[in-house]
Amino acid sequence: MAENKFELETNTIWSFPNRGKWATHDAKYRGNFSPFVAKNIILRYSKENDLVLDQFVGGGTTLIECKLNNRNAIGIDINPNAVEITKDKLNFECKNNPNIDVRIGNACQLNDIKNESVDLICTHPPYADIIKYSDGIDGDLSQLKYKDFLIAIERVAGECYRVLKKNKFCAIVMGDTRKNGMVQPLGFEVMQRFINAGFKIKEIIIKEQHNCKATGFWKTNSEKYNFLLLAHEYVFIFRK
Repeated sequence: MAENKFELETNTIWSFPNRGKWATHDAKYRGNFSPFVAKNIILRYSKENDLVLDQFVGGGTTLIECKLNNRNAIGIDINPNAVEITKDKLNFECKNNPNIDVRIGNACQLNDIKNESVDLICTHPPYADIIKYSDGIDGDLSQLKYKDFLIAIERVAGECYRVLKKNKFCAIVMGDTRKNGMVQPLGFEVMQRFINAGFKIKEIIIKEQHNCKATGFWKTNSEKYNFLLLAHEYVFIFRK
């Protein structure tokens, strides 16, 4: 699907076989999410000139869509490399000229963002230590094992609740993990932390992954050890 044929999703199952490569979007940043996801969230849960926050900015997907759709934005990442990649990705011509600020920071401590100042949060945290995004940066959640990650995500949830305006939305993309053949329900564990922080859950969206073909190493092991390949992620839409 091309951007000019874009239509908002209307149900809770999302599937994007064509990942989306308009503007400066690409799949070079490992683990970044489809721009179709960001675009759906931004168009449905915010309006032009709103302020959008992505505190795990990664490869810049959310901020590219903010620029294309005339949303002001703050992009934060603890990894300086991600910040530089995002700044470079935002260097394209566009009829819109929103205020977009990209900087190094910690999602657990958004000290320079005021209480109830953000209109929408749209972010894609790491899935614990499945992909390590830095070489041991202190505070990088992708360095944390499952239990420690959940402790840190509680702080993230609290900061999200603090900076978001009342009645506004926070969208989190999250997946599960597997250890020793057993599923670790990271998605629902994260969801519960956000509910505990005060959010209400508006939508639970199931997003199909298209890079989980049962071939080679994983096919052999899934058959040998009798487990299913995880081929879904969640998009949780919370409301303050």
